[in-house]
Amino acid sequence: MSSQSAAIAASQPAREGLLSKERIVARPGFNRWLVPPAALAIHLCIGMAYGFSVFWLPLSKAVGIEQPLDCPADMGFFARMVATGCDWKVSALGWMYTLFFVLLGCSAALWGGWLERAGPRKAGVVSALCWCGGLVISAVGIKTHQIWLLWLGSGVIGGIGLGLGYISPVSTLIKWFPDRRGMATGMAIMGFGGGAMIGSPLADALMKHFASADSVGVFETFLVMAAGYFVFMMAGAFGYRVPPSGWQPAGWTPPPAKDNAMITRQHVHAGKVWGIPQFWLLWGVLCLNVSAGIGVIGMASPMLQEVFGGKLIGVDGGIKSLGEDQLKAIAAIAAGFTGLLSLFNIGGRFFWASASDYLGRKLTYVVFFVLGFVLYASAPSAGSAGSIAAFVAICCVIVSMYGGGFATVPAYLADLFGTQMVGAIHGRLLTAWATAGILGPVVVNYMRDYQLGLGLPPSQVYNTTMYILAAMLVLGLLCNLAVRPIAQKHFMTPEELAREKALAHEKTGRNGEAAYSAEQMALIGRGGNPALVLAAWAAVGVPLAWGMWVTLQKAFVLFH
Repeated sequence: MSSQSAAIAASQPAREGLLSKERIVARPGFNRWLVPPAALAIHLCIGMAYGFSVFWLPLSKAVGIEQPLDCPADMGFFARMVATGCDWKVSALGWMYTLFFVLLGCSAALWGGWLERAGPRKAGVVSALCWCGGLVISAVGIKTHQIWLLWLGSGVIGGIGLGLGYISPVSTLIKWFPDRRGMATGMAIMGFGGGAMIGSPLADALMKHFASADSVGVFETFLVMAAGYFVFMMAGAFGYRVPPSGWQPAGWTPPPAKDNAMITRQHVHAGKVWGIPQFWLLWGVLCLNVSAGIGVIGMASPMLQEVFGGKLIGVDGGIKSLGEDQLKAIAAIAAGFTGLLSLFNIGGRFFWASASDYLGRKLTYVVFFVLGFVLYASAPSAGSAGSIAAFVAICCVIVSMYGGGFATVPAYLADLFGTQMVGAIHGRLLTAWATAGILGPVVVNYMRDYQLGLGLPPSQVYNTTMYILAAMLVLGLLCNLAVRPIAQKHFMTPEELAREKALAHEKTGRNGEAAYSAEQMALIGRGGNPALVLAAWAAVGVPLAWGMWVTLQKAFVLFH
C-alpha cells in the first residue's frame, strides 16, 4: 500500500462490525416501541430456566424408561457422574437451579461493564450462543448419559447466557423510556417470569411427541428448543437499537433535580458502587424481598397440600389420612395453585414497576415490605381458619410483589446512580439474587424439617417459617428507609463521563456523520411503520398469551 493510500485509509472512520454498538444507533423514524418486544424475545427464552423442573422426572428414568433404574448404593459421587447403566436422582438434577441463578448473578456482575461498552446487540448474541449452545451440550449429555455435561452445558454455560441476556436490555430500555423507566423495565423483566409458562407446556408436548420405547424424548426436545430459542433470541438481539447521545422523548422535559432529590441527573461509575452505602442498602432490599418470596414459590405446592389436606377436595382429615386417588386430586389442585402464582408473578412485574413511576421507587418498596409483613403474618391465621380463598389470595399478592421487586429495582438504580452505567450496576446488584436463591429455600426447607422433627402436624409446620420471612421483610424495610440520595463525591466528573461515553462508543450519528439537528432528534423514537411495530409485538404477545391461557386452564382447578 502506498503512503498516500495509507493516509487516506487512516483518515476514514473504522468500518463498523455487524455487532458493533455504533451500528445500532437509531435514526430518525425509528419507533422506540420496537425495543421492548426485542427485549421480551430474549427474556421469554431464557425465562425457561424457571421451568426446567419439567425435565426432572423424565430424566430420572432416562435409562429405565418405565421406572427409574437405581445405581448401586455403594457407588460414589464421581462414579455416578459418568455411570451409563443407572438413572440420575432428581436431587442431582436439581443442582441445575443452583447453577442457573448463581451463574446468572456472577456473570451479570462480571460482564455488566463490558455489556455497557459492547452494546445490547452483541450481548444478546453472546447470550443466545451460551443459552442455546448450553442446551445442545446438555442434549449430548443426555444422549451419552453424562450428568456433568448437563451441569456444564445448561448450568454453567447456559447460566452465563442467562446473566447476559437478563441485563442486556436494562440500560437500553431506561434510556429509551426516561419518562417511564419502571414500565419499560417491567415489560422486559415480565418476560423472564413468563418464559416458563411458554417453555414448560411446550417441552411437555415435545417430550410426549418424541417419547418411544427406548427414549423419554428429552434429548430431541432439548435440540428442538435450542433451535427455536436461537432464532427467537437472535431476532431480539438484532432488533435492539440505542438512542443517540443526548436524545430524549419529544415533548418531555426531565424534572428538575431539586423537585425530586431521589432522582439524579448525574452518573456513578460502576466500578465505584462497591464502596457506596446506598448500593449495599439496595442489595439488602433486593436480597430480603427475593429471599422471602422465593421461599413461598419454592414450597407452594406442598405447602397448600399440607396446610389444608382433605379440605381441598371437600373431605375431613389431614394429608396423611388421604388415599392415593385423593392425593392425586389435591396434587392437581396444588398444580393449579402453582400456575396461578406464576400469573401473579408475571403480572406483578409489570403492575408494580409501572406503579413505581407514579409512587416513586422508595415508596413502592415500602409498600412491598409493609404489606408483605402483614400478609406473611396473616397466612398462618388463614391456614388455621381453614380459609383456602384467603390463603391463596395472600400468596398471590406476596408473589406479585416478589416479581415486582425484580422489575422495579433497575429503575430504582437509575434514579439513584444515573443511566450511563445502570446495566453494569444492575449486574452487580444481581449477586443479591444469587444469595437469596440459597437463603430463601434453606430457611423454608430447614424450618419445615425442624418442625416435623418436633412432631408438629403438617398443617402447622409453616407457621414459624412465615413469621421468620415476615421478620426478614422488616429488615428489608429498614434498609429501604435508610436509602438517601448519593453524595456528590461519588458521581463522575464531566471529564470522566466524556471518557466513559467514548469507551461506550456513544455517538450522535453513525459512521462519524454530523450531529442530528433538533428536528431530526424529534423524529427519533416515534413514527416508523405501524405494521412493523404490530408484528413485533405479535411475535412475543401470541406465545405469551398462549402460555398464560394454558396456565389459566390449570388454575381453574382451584375454583371447582
